[in-house]
Amino acid sequence: MKLLIFIAVWVLQIGAADVVEDSVLVSVMEGDSVSLNTDVKTNQQEKIKWFFNDIRIAQISDYLSKTCTDVQCNEGNERFRVRLKLDNQTGSLTIMNINTTDSGDYKLQIIKTSSMSENIFRVTVLETDKMKTKTAKEGESVTLDPGVIKNTNYLMKWYFNDTLIARDTSQISTDVEFEDAGGRFRDRLKLDHQTGSLTITTDSGLYHLEIITNSTSIHRQYSIQFINEKSHSGSGSSGIEFLVIAGVCVGVELVVAGVTGENFWLCFLYTKI
Repeated sequence: MKLLIFIAVWVLQIGAADVVEDSVLVSVMEGDSVSLNTDVKTNQQEKIKWFFNDIRIAQISDYLSKTCTDVQCNEGNERFRVRLKLDNQTGSLTIMNINTTDSGDYKLQIIKTSSMSENIFRVTVLETDKMKTKTAKEGESVTLDPGVIKNTNYLMKWYFNDTLIARDTSQISTDVEFEDAGGRFRDRLKLDHQTGSLTITTDSGLYHLEIITNSTSIHRQYSIQFINEKSHSGSGSSGIEFLVIAGVCVGVELVVAGVTGENFWLCFLYTKI
């Protein structure tokens, strides 16, 4: 009898799965790209599965031979199509060009030989323009708002056309340290260390913001255009302005075949370009 009790307890102990569930709140804007990080490096003994509202959308297992995303994982499911990217090294999942219908729970399962852990990312997508566009006159300043309440764990990086121009961590760093084009932004950038906002005074183009935390990274894009008023004031006239400075009218008498006719007035307008 004692032997039977001992065997039963032993089997129960080795069969127990270590399930740890945690949750992360993620708030993004429509049009952003967001990466949900696993903080692990995959190996041959691990399986990684991603679920969206309990529907499998991505998976890594069996030496990558069964790696899949969205439609491949579930035939007929075309919610994300080509908007999902799975990192084969870490299992992290990136959702590109996210929209409001993508709000929901993203569950991560990491399955090992003797244990399984779960993590849930509760993603909320706020409705806004897919690309923030701002227009200003030359000489004016434009402030780009990160759109989040800054946290001490955040690392914010600002890019101009894929070139790093500013970074906000424990110390303020701007163009002088990171710009590789001869300091083109020197003295023309202002980084708010309290909010992470970036103020610029020139250079039209695409500005990118990357917000990095321990568990996620968010990519946000802004389009800025500075307008030269002089080049737009003569719209439709190719920039050439005409000014009438004088007008002269001369009275003449029309004579036909020796017969005096009516009097006419001929008027001439003089212009200066």
